[in-house]
Parts: sequence; C-alpha cells; structure tokens
Amino acid sequence: MTTGTRTVRVAMPAPLFSSFDYSVPDGMVVPVPGARVRADFSGRSLVGVCTDADPPHAHERLKPLTEVLDDHNCLGQEVFDLATWLSEYYHHPLGEVLHTILPTSAARGADLDVQPETWWRTAVEEARLERAPRQRALFDHLGRVGPRTAAEIRAAGFTTAMLDALVGKGLVEAGDPEPVLDNPPTLTAEQVSAVEALGEPSQGFSATLIEGVTGSGKTEVYLRHIARVLASGRQVMVLVPEIALTPQTLTRFKRRFGRTHVLHSNLADGERLQTWLKCRSGEARILVGTRSAVLTPFEDLGLIVVDEEHDGSFKQTEGLRYSARDAAVKRAHALGIPLILGSATPSLESLLNARRGRYRHVHLFTRATGAPLPSLHVLDTRGHSTRDGISNPLVHIIRRHIDAGGQVLVFLNRRGFAPTCLCTACGWQALCPRCDARLTMHRTPAGLICHHCGIRQPLPAQCPECENEAALKAVGVGTQRTEQGLIELFPGTPVYRIDRDSVRSQQRLEDHLAQIHTGEPAILIGTQLLAKGHDFSNVTLVATVNADAGFLSADFRAPERTAQLIIQVAGRAGRAGKPGEVWIQSMQPDNPVLTSLIETDYAGFAAVELDVREAAGLPPFRPMALLRAESESSAAAAGFLQTLKQRVSGAEVYGPAPAPITRVANRHRHQLMLLADDRGPLHSAIRRLRGTAAPRGVRWAIDVDPYDTF
Repeated sequence: MTTGTRTVRVAMPAPLFSSFDYSVPDGMVVPVPGARVRADFSGRSLVGVCTDADPPHAHERLKPLTEVLDDHNCLGQEVFDLATWLSEYYHHPLGEVLHTILPTSAARGADLDVQPETWWRTAVEEARLERAPRQRALFDHLGRVGPRTAAEIRAAGFTTAMLDALVGKGLVEAGDPEPVLDNPPTLTAEQVSAVEALGEPSQGFSATLIEGVTGSGKTEVYLRHIARVLASGRQVMVLVPEIALTPQTLTRFKRRFGRTHVLHSNLADGERLQTWLKCRSGEARILVGTRSAVLTPFEDLGLIVVDEEHDGSFKQTEGLRYSARDAAVKRAHALGIPLILGSATPSLESLLNARRGRYRHVHLFTRATGAPLPSLHVLDTRGHSTRDGISNPLVHIIRRHIDAGGQVLVFLNRRGFAPTCLCTACGWQALCPRCDARLTMHRTPAGLICHHCGIRQPLPAQCPECENEAALKAVGVGTQRTEQGLIELFPGTPVYRIDRDSVRSQQRLEDHLAQIHTGEPAILIGTQLLAKGHDFSNVTLVATVNADAGFLSADFRAPERTAQLIIQVAGRAGRAGKPGEVWIQSMQPDNPVLTSLIETDYAGFAAVELDVREAAGLPPFRPMALLRAESESSAAAAGFLQTLKQRVSGAEVYGPAPAPITRVANRHRHQLMLLADDRGPLHSAIRRLRGTAAPRGVRWAIDVDPYDTF
C-alpha cells in the first residue's frame, strides 16, 4: 500500500450508482483500488471495495474507514475491469456488482488465505456396514468415484459425521488424488477436423461455435483442446448449466485430468471461497462451474468453454441480470484467449454471430459411436383418449420398446401431480392467494404449491366453496401424475422420476442413474433435467407429452426454447447402436413451427425462426431491454413506468404493459420494452433513466438482453 493519500473512494453494496468518499485515519495505510475495506454506511458496518485511492473533489467532512482488509487488489485487474463493464452494460450499481463477484465469505470480510485440502479414499476393499447403511453408501461412493475432498463428499449428499465414523473405523484414510485414469478414445474424422479448426490456443482471441448433434463427441473435442492449454501451463474454465445435476461431466474431467475444481451454489460459503482463491492463486488448473463461475479471478486463464451455450440458466434473472455466456465472450476477448461455445441447439444469437463471421462455425453431424440419429414422429392425439397424459397409441409404442428390452424416456416439463385442482360441482379452482396463478397439486408430499412464490397449502378434503367431498378433481398432468399412470400401465417395469421434487441431492440423482445404467428395461419420467448432460445407453424411445404448451406461449423466445428442449431430449434416444425413436404428442400436429422442426431438424427450424425475428425487428437483430417495475399497487407500478416512458429518447418504447403473470407474491408486475437498431442508442436511453428514484413501495430493475418477457 501507499502512504500520503488520505482519501479513498469506495463502492458499497447498495442500490446506488454513486461511489462514496472516505477518509483514511492516521496510522492506517491507504488501500489500493480493488482492496476490500470496512466502513460505516447508513448506520451499518459494511464491506466495500476501494475504486480510487486519490479521488478528485473529495468532500471536506468525510467518515473514516474502519478497517483495510487487503494489501492488494483482491480481484485482480482483469476481473476489476470486468466488474466495471458489467456495471455499465447491465446498468447495475458497481458496488452491487463487486459484491456479486466476491464469494459471500469474502464479501463479509473473511481472510483470503488458501487452506490446505485433504483427500479421502477407501482404506480397504470390503467393509461390513450392514447396521450403518448411510456409512455403507459413502464407502461405496468413494470406492466407485475415487478419492474426494470433504467438500465434494458433502456436495454428494453425505455428512462430515459419516466421514469421521468411517475414518475412526479405519475404513477410509487420507491420501493423494488418484492419477489420471482415462486414455483418450480414437477421434472420428469429424472430431479431428473440429480439433484442427480450433487451432493453437496461443493464437489469441477466437470464438468458435461447435454445433454438434447429441452424442457427436463435443466434450471430447473440448478435452483435447483443454489438454493443449494445460500443457502450456495455463488454466481452463468450463461453464455448464447445472453442475449438481451433471455428475457424468465432472467425472469425465476428473478421469482425464485428475484434480478438477468445482464451483456452484450447492457448496458451503467456505468451500466456495477456497475454490475461488485457488483459481486466483493458480493452484486450481481446471474449474468446472455454473453461471457465477464466469466471475472467478484466475492467475493465468488460457481457455473458456461454455457447454450448452443456449441454456437459459446462464442468464441471471435477479439482481445483476447478466448473461454468463456473454460475460465469457467479453473475458476471452479482453484476455486474448480462445473461447469455445458448444451446443446441439445453438442460440439464435450465436448462430447469427456465426453467420456474420464473428464466430467460427464447426459442425459435427454424426454421432461419435456411429449410431444413427433417432427418427422423429408427431403423434396426433386428436380423437384419442389419454390416461395421465399418455395417449393410447403411445401406450402401445412404449410397450413395444419395453418388450424389446429397451428403456423409455417420457419427457414432461411440468412438475407436480396436476397443474390445478377444481370442483366439478361449482367450478371452484385452487388459486394462489398471492399470485395470478393456479396452485399446483402435489401428491408426494401431498399439498397445493405455488411454483411462483412457493406458498404451500394442504389438500382440501372437500370443496371450500360448496363443501362437496366428491367433486374435487385434479386437472391436467404433471410428472407425479404421469409417473403414477405409468406404474399402473406397466406393472413390473421400474419407473424412475427425475425432477426437482424427486432429486434434491446429487447422491439421490446418482442412485437413480446407477439403477438406470444397469440397462434393464425401465421407464424414465421427468422434466428438462433429463435433457441435460445424461448418456442413457439403452434408451430407445423418447416420448414428449406436452410440447404444444411451449409453442403457444406469448413469449417470442418460446418457440426457440421449446425446439431446443425437444431436440435435446430427443438426443437421449438410440445412443448405443440400437435404433432410436422420438414421438411428440400434439393436439396441433400441423403447427408450422413443429412441422419445420420435424422436417428440417433444428438447423432448418433456426433458419426459419431467424427470418421471423428479422422481419419482426426482434433480437438478435435488434437489441432489447425491459424495464420491470413491481408494487403492491398495480397503478403505482404502471404509473412509474409511464413516467419513465416519457423520458425515453433514441429507442422504440412499447408499454407499459402487465407482465404475463401479473401478480406474484402480492406484488403487481409491469414492464416497459425498449428496442433500438443499435446498442449505442439503447444504452444511452437507459443511461438517462438509471438511478431514477421510484415512489415509495415501487421496486424497479433494468434487464438488458432479457431471456424471457415474463
């Protein structure tokens, strides 16, 4: 640190676009920009980040700093610059951006010291633990996956007490990580071409979109390029949609490269901080993480990979509403390093960038195993009765595949037992008292749940309106109901449900997957969790139960998202040589979007959808921002946006209009849409509005490049 300068400027974690000047008490060293400091702010002791050690025009009477926590820029200059860009591009206060980047422990003032890490492994080959089933499960887990840290053991669903018990019995011991186990497979001709197209990682910034059908071996292409970067002594960051739900990806990286660090929301605060620090110090060579991992500092980052780059989970929808994919592009460009974006169903934004020559576009048209792609069929359900969402023709198709020894995946992107509960006598419906939405009926555990605000109510024994005990009826289907129907239709065939209600830990998911991977005939029923990162070798049939809902949504991005989901889940079929079939139940088999997807596959659909977006003047051809306001008073939220609308210049303005789901948690939501021909005018228009104080009781936010309009 320097001495002599007695005033600093600090970005505080507050919803204000200003930074604040503080004096440095005598005897306290002056913090450098990027150092954490503690100071009083509005009567609270908060941790902020120094942004300027010699601010001009400092006020005469300043509050003093309480403490200087770092003797250096704790973020590194590159991430500090990234924070500034995020603040400007997404129009979010710098103090809150920096608070988002810092791990929770660091944002509270924890010491930034790297702690030594212990790996635990089985000490014997067999253990008698019949009276301790959870300890037995942990012992078997370590035997199956190899040495793991305590943090990884907890993330897998076990406890420190279980680990301590096994150590005390001499069944588990400390040890070094296993050496690399996997030998790279022989590449296909397409994979060889893809690896060659990536070039040398030392050639500076490049962005490559790898569009490969499911099972084409995109991950192996990533691994080959990652090996080059690691051989040069540099670090690698890999972003995936949901690390807690894609254990196969992590296992594959560990088997190829050994020690791999992970960063996701399931980790405890201290564990997240240690991973963050090890990336910053250079100790961590590979980081596999979800959205927030893109904000991690590195000592010498040499490659960024964004797998499933189209996935909506890369866009933050609260607070700092950033896109991890777009932030990855910005970081790679700033660092002068290669970026790889991979998907079987690329986003229209990435496809347009490839069309315009901003990204290299590499294709993998065939599966790495040589297995043929599944055939796609539309099942017209008009005139057919259904049972728990399954039409009679689909029952026969499922039975044919089960009898042939195959596994069946039934895709239904709706949790719960039924979307609503109503009375057939008087018409009463179970509505959320806090939202403009129906309560979803659940059977396990029984209750009515709002999937928007989370409120829970018991299932009524009789209609609350007419008190009829026999007239209550579950209307519509969710995964729980379809699961029950499949169990009744196919007795003796195991049925595994995989959604956020049934899989609440990685260990529970791994248990299900282990049973599925035995290859025995079975039926899998679940939501989009089934479409992400799983390789089910014996699945020969994929059935999509309720695709129509996505195509009929008012959101202009809904057709793209629905098509991506269908293609992604369809790719689970026929991956190991057995022919695969995909059947899409539809009440609108002539829907032009669905027809385009079936007849021309995703590439043809995307080309048509790009033409539609261009004709309509919508993203990705024109940049968009949404100004969202919410209040307990609908008039107050709409009125505030009307005030903002009158101040907009340089952009087209639509609204204000109620959000499609207007009331959530007793707050009414309205939005104002801004469109422009170029990003410059759009950002200028927003810049004139940001920081505007809303009336009491009104909250508002700016969402640049919104993922949805809900």
